[in-house]
Amino acid sequence: MRRRAAALEDLRAHVKDFTQDGDKGLVFAGPDDGPLRNTNFNRRVWAQALMDAGLPKIHFHDLRHTGNTLAANAGASIRELMERMGHSSTRAAMIYQHSTDKRQREVARKLDDLARGALAKGSGTQRARERNKAE
Repeated sequence: MRRRAAALEDLRAHVKDFTQDGDKGLVFAGPDDGPLRNTNFNRRVWAQALMDAGLPKIHFHDLRHTGNTLAANAGASIRELMERMGHSSTRAAMIYQHSTDKRQREVARKLDDLARGALAKGSGTQRARERNKAE
């Protein structure tokens, strides 16, 4: 069975209930049915939405950083991140990536596994010395 994206049903409901009709209809419209403006959105919509959800004050743009960090942690390549974010340069894509403690622990665990595997096999020098002793 195919799994649905976590927000898919909410997005479908929003599109059905709130988007404007027509090819040029807005998906997210401002209070005057025009485009959202940063000052309007932050003051009238975003701040209230955060309070209603019991969330701390964060900038709306922080979601962009979070989304790209999560995509990177999920294994997205730089090219995939650039496409998701609409960037044309790797520099721009890298600005939106952030290290997390969880990811650092995961990398450390994987490095530890690689090191333990290599130690269990012994080094190439050790194997060569053992072969020379046997001959």
